[in-house]
Amino acid sequence: MTVQKLPIAKAINESLRKAMETDPKVLIMGEDVGKLGGVFRVTDGLQKDFGEGRVIDTPLAESGIVGTAIGLALRGYRPVVEIQFDGFVFPAYDQIVTQLAKMHARALGKIKLPVVVRIPYGGGIGAVEHHSESPEALFAHVPGLKVVSPSNASDAYWMMQQAIQSDDPVIYFEPKRRYWDKSEVDTEAIPGPLHKARTVVAGSDLTLVAYGPMVKVCVEAAAAAAEEGKSIEVVDLRSMSPIDFDAVQASVEKTGRLVVVHEAPVFYGAGAEIAARITERSFYHLEAPVLRVGGYHAPYPPARLEEEYLPGLDRVLDAVDRSLAY
Repeated sequence: MTVQKLPIAKAINESLRKAMETDPKVLIMGEDVGKLGGVFRVTDGLQKDFGEGRVIDTPLAESGIVGTAIGLALRGYRPVVEIQFDGFVFPAYDQIVTQLAKMHARALGKIKLPVVVRIPYGGGIGAVEHHSESPEALFAHVPGLKVVSPSNASDAYWMMQQAIQSDDPVIYFEPKRRYWDKSEVDTEAIPGPLHKARTVVAGSDLTLVAYGPMVKVCVEAAAAAAEEGKSIEVVDLRSMSPIDFDAVQASVEKTGRLVVVHEAPVFYGAGAEIAARITERSFYHLEAPVLRVGGYHAPYPPARLEEEYLPGLDRVLDAVDRSLAY
């Protein structure tokens, strides 16, 4: 049976398993990924089935983990690195930005670094700071890195397959509060391009663009708006670098309005780049300024306040109303 209903976490697990079965050069590395199966159990059972030589429990040293992965990639392996939580990636930021992202260009294309860096990101799980952040814009800003984030189990499965097969380094952001959201996965489907956006809900009055954890919120917003007679289109970006601006442009030139939604702070977020590009490309089609909805420009708050910090249904609908009022 090729079609199963899986949660995102299990879909990633199945995708890693498939990649390891297919290619003996695929390795998994990270803190507690082996015996424990990861803190979210995404790598559960893989060390038992593939051994400690291919699913490697590392020391608590993110810079060392990524640095080792770079060395392995230079030797022909395809390492998949897990950063346990989003905020733990920064000790490895130097390795990622100055080595992983630059080696291909530095070697004039002669060296490739097929490394996947998995990062559970975002809030909504009641965790403290450094466990609930959304640093995707920092990596999308760096030339030489591909940056992606699935919003559903099917994309989680296939985007991981494509990330591992990529000869370029991929930062793979996993929306941790959606790990247990289920959807159908066809493991024998033919996936679309890794960096192609997808229209989730068709509409004609306004376009909502989101990725990762906020796609579900935007779908809910479209449903709520439909009860008031508003037709909202929802586009799942899927990739933050490169961005499928053509898909966003086509939607906006149909609807005339755009609201970009992400968990990360609005200030210097991915939404700023999308707003600027679409304003340049589609100025004469816009019926209202491009609006952005996201987190506040402040450190991630204690769990008791995170629902106030995270953009939810009401903040998205408020932006929809403001856009439609122009």
